[in-house]
Amino acid sequence: MKQLEQIKRIKALAETGLVYAEDEYNRERYTELKQLALELLASVADRPLSVLDDFYMPVTDYPTPKVDVRGLVLNEKNQILMAKESIDGKWTIPGGWAEVGYSPSACVIKEVEEETGLITNVVRLMAVYDKQSHPHPPQPFYVYKLCFLCRFSGGKLTPGFDMRGAAFFDIDDLPEISKDRILVSQLKQLHTMAIENKTEVYFD
Repeated sequence: MKQLEQIKRIKALAETGLVYAEDEYNRERYTELKQLALELLASVADRPLSVLDDFYMPVTDYPTPKVDVRGLVLNEKNQILMAKESIDGKWTIPGGWAEVGYSPSACVIKEVEEETGLITNVVRLMAVYDKQSHPHPPQPFYVYKLCFLCRFSGGKLTPGFDMRGAAFFDIDDLPEISKDRILVSQLKQLHTMAIENKTEVYFD
């Protein structure tokens, strides 16, 4: 089972590379890596390669929501941990796309540490936001946002290699927010839920 999950992870990484590759050199190599992963899957599953080729439809053929995971981390002053994005120079709570091979909670722990240097534990799921139901800027993907309450357990506050900063902010003195990733209204809702220890999960 572990080997199968590892092969699926390799396949997902190859497909991600194909999405973002900007030159033919990298496209050829990611295509080859995906083909090798499919051949390994066929061997492990004891199924003909042609069957697996038919099973895995191209991503564009069957649109499904993408999943974004975010972690709300508060310090002893109830300030919110935020990271500054390199892409737009604005701030958000740590997070990103969920990755194949990781559970939602493992994804958010990984994202928080990569973006801020802090090690956390997930306390609970707080909200599932349907991005289309909130006033985010338009984008080509349909997205569900899973927001988790996380508790600081170690590490050192240090921005990740692809981030411009990491810091704690008061809820009433927030920096410029990256609205594609989180909204002030959502931050205030999550902050209130955490402070008041509301355990029900908000959805939609």
